[in-house]
Amino acid sequence: MGNGYGPMLVAKEQFSRAEILRRKIAVPGKMTSAFLALQLWLEKPARDLDIIVVPFDQIFAAVRDGKADVGLIIHEGQLTYRDQGLKLCEDLGVWWTRIQDGLPLPLGGNVIHKRFSLEDRKRISDLLTASIQYSLDHRPEAVQHALQFARDMGVDLADKFVGMYVNHWTLDYGERGRESIRRFLGLGHERGLIPHKQELEFVS
Repeated sequence: MGNGYGPMLVAKEQFSRAEILRRKIAVPGKMTSAFLALQLWLEKPARDLDIIVVPFDQIFAAVRDGKADVGLIIHEGQLTYRDQGLKLCEDLGVWWTRIQDGLPLPLGGNVIHKRFSLEDRKRISDLLTASIQYSLDHRPEAVQHALQFARDMGVDLADKFVGMYVNHWTLDYGERGRESIRRFLGLGHERGLIPHKQELEFVS
């Protein structure tokens, strides 16, 4: 969950929403929550946007090299884009929270196929919860382990980033989180961005 923060649109210069609609946008994938949020914000489907799909860790380079005018960044780029000489055009997490009664922006989750029994789903959920709780209880060690996968981040920056996305929302969305997911996917369906209505069941 992005609680007041989320995927960001960055560029070499400050672009308005109207200007971004006319620019080439580098996105980290068409099947990402970040791209769904972008389409909702722009009120345009993918077919009406000028996009290129770029691995998330190469989006800065795509913007710097002129392959794209705007980059949709996720992961630690949200904390380091200024170091790349880029400017923030829009934080989609801030936008979502503003229009959805303060709800966090859904960004990812673990999904269990409904072919599994309720008992198996609960067992899987409990194992995942225990794993996440263990990492929260041993945060310094977990951050140190994660550093080997980080890009140009020290311990302090990595710890800040981990805290943004591994927290109480990760353990339990709660009713506010579940409502936000319903709205996010529901709005995507209403706008024709998701082909079928999602029938969600939450394992708790």
